[in-house]
Amino acid sequence: MDEQVGALLTEILERNGLTADDLISIWFTATPDLHSDFPAAAARKLGIVDVPLICAQELDIEGAMPRVVRVLAHIESDLPRARIAHVYLGAAALRKDIAQ
Repeated sequence: MDEQVGALLTEILERNGLTADDLISIWFTATPDLHSDFPAAAARKLGIVDVPLICAQELDIEGAMPRVVRVLAHIESDLPRARIAHVYLGAAALRKDIAQ
C-alpha cells in the first residue's frame, strides 16, 4: 500500500505545484479491507515528517469500491479553488463528475 499511497500523494503535490512546506495537515481514510499499514506511513517515507497526519476507516458500505485510500489535505495556497486539481488514481468512478 505504501507505493500506491506514495504515488497518490506525489501526484497531488505535483498537479497542484505544492511542496511539503505548503501542507498544514492530512487526513487519510482507508476502506476496511486495507489493514496492512497506515496510509500515513507512506507520507513519512516521502519525507513529510513535520505535518500532522491522521488515519481513519471508511464506512463499510455494501457495494462500495474496495481497496480505496482517500486523502484530504489542508494546504496553504494562492490557487483559487477552481484551479485545485483533485486526483483519482485508479478510482475515477468515485467522482464521475470530475474528469481526469
